Amino acid sequence: MLQAVDIAIILAYLISTVVIGLVLRKRAQRSKDDYLLGGKSLPWYMLGLSNASGMFDISGTMWLVTITFVYGLKSIWIPWLWPVFNQVFLMVYLSAWLRRSNVTTGAEWIFFRFGEGKGGKWSHTVVVVFAIVSCLGFLAYGFIGLGKFVEIFLPWEIVGVYIPFEVAPEYVPHLYGTVFTCFAVFYSVLGGMSGIVWTDLLQFTIMTVSAIAIAFIAWSAMGENSLTLPEGWMDPFFGWNLDIDWTGIITEVNDKIASDGFSLFGIFFMLCVFKGILSSIAGPAPNYDMQKILSTKSPKEAAKMSGFVSLALMPARYLMIGGFAVLGLLFYEQLDLQRAGQIDFEQILPSAISQFVPVGLMGLLLAGLLAAFMSTFAGTLNAAQAYLVNDIYLRYKKDAAPKQVNLMNYTSGIVVVIVSIVLGFFVEDVNSITQWIVSALWGGYIVSNILKWHWWRFNGEGYFWGMLSGLIPAILFPLVFQETLELYLFPLLLLITTVGCILGTYTAGPTDERKLMDFYKRTRPWGFWKPIRDKVVAEDPNFKENKSLKRDMFNIFIGTAAQTLLVIIPLYLVLREYTSLWICLGIFAVCAVLLKKFWWNTLDEQL
Repeated sequence: MLQAVDIAIILAYLISTVVIGLVLRKRAQRSKDDYLLGGKSLPWYMLGLSNASGMFDISGTMWLVTITFVYGLKSIWIPWLWPVFNQVFLMVYLSAWLRRSNVTTGAEWIFFRFGEGKGGKWSHTVVVVFAIVSCLGFLAYGFIGLGKFVEIFLPWEIVGVYIPFEVAPEYVPHLYGTVFTCFAVFYSVLGGMSGIVWTDLLQFTIMTVSAIAIAFIAWSAMGENSLTLPEGWMDPFFGWNLDIDWTGIITEVNDKIASDGFSLFGIFFMLCVFKGILSSIAGPAPNYDMQKILSTKSPKEAAKMSGFVSLALMPARYLMIGGFAVLGLLFYEQLDLQRAGQIDFEQILPSAISQFVPVGLMGLLLAGLLAAFMSTFAGTLNAAQAYLVNDIYLRYKKDAAPKQVNLMNYTSGIVVVIVSIVLGFFVEDVNSITQWIVSALWGGYIVSNILKWHWWRFNGEGYFWGMLSGLIPAILFPLVFQETLELYLFPLLLLITTVGCILGTYTAGPTDERKLMDFYKRTRPWGFWKPIRDKVVAEDPNFKENKSLKRDMFNIFIGTAAQTLLVIIPLYLVLREYTSLWICLGIFAVCAVLLKKFWWNTLDEQL
């Protein structure tokens, strides 16, 4: 149960978010760019910390604690589902390519690439639809995680007596989610991007302090107790099969592994890598990550911002994840994981907090985790607003007065929140919505968005049919193949969208040559651009072609290795595995030196 000190800390945080929204309201009202992009005046390290805070979400943290508890050090590979290493691709080259466009949203970028003809308009429409579906999916994902989390600390039997209406037990998490969502709506709708970034800095500070404290508690407990683990839990490497058997230790975990569908771990990992590389090459999905990139001052700062995200996020987040997983394993019998007569392993995080975190620190930690939800929610809401206002409303009402635009910003934010709350009522658990977003929804996004960067002949019609042929199966597949893990359907989805892209492309002629030349000259991508490159060079002999493909691929390999080390180093520290820890630190130092020479020192080329 929460004590008075904990409640006071949480209330102080919630009040501070309201104050930030009110303080930054006037700045956000100055213009569309001030509201949606913070006036493109925020420094890269602030945007990087804000982005890291947005990714330090409560639903994701619950999921990561669960998979670390279940799969041990092999769990470091499972987040490649997202894929987490897309930040490395962004850092190395894609953030700079995207920022050079100087647009406000990903949908607006479509016109920059395909022009405003029929294909461009079709593509613009489908990417707006995808962006809004994606944002709603993320909002529902965060919503259900928050509700399940809060339920542990505010038991309904205590709160219910003060509520003048009946709430069915299965919908108690949704009521809690709705209440805390209102605070996130307040500062994000009023303060725009600046309000989100400043609140994120406060949130990330709270989360980092909490993560260090939790890691210390777990590290101390490891010194006084011994872990009983199945063979293979401490080994990050694997074969074709998972080969982790919890029988006789916590036998119920075997059922969790079976329901997740990760037993054939070798195949699962290969699909993660295959899908992850393609997803990363496709570039950021049209959500808060893309909006933070477009909010930077320059392409060079966009690259720095994306690189800083992993450096800020991974150590702090995995200190917390490792800490809670270890506490859960050491004191499993003390955890309350029963929900509706079944064990729910997604309750490990909140149950461990209620059992092992002292008064005062519990309030700080809960404020931080609530902040993490609100950060993700606010950033995603801002992205949804950007598409509704910039790409729908202002497209058809170009002469709208500033007051009308502000009213539309507020109205669209409220409508999106209401719809996402309704969708949240249909989400069963965090893992199910996670699998749908990363495997089905983003799986249908990949082919169109790889080709748009790298193939000159790819046109707006091809983009439209490719996206549509991905979006429809992404929605239908979970209904048709209910017993199949979405990731295993990815090859079929890839084939369908590839056919859609190719057929769609050749139903129409190439994009206007001047539009392609302008895109190529400003973005400077590598890939299949020879006909356009030749025309640009003929017109401007001083134009420098991008020949950094090999260097970029090397930096991506080194960057992905470094990011993975940032994940496992905190886990080894909490587990007191000091030999492995020092080896990983040494390899990370080598990666850092290589990135300094071959990435950081070359950033001036991104101007």
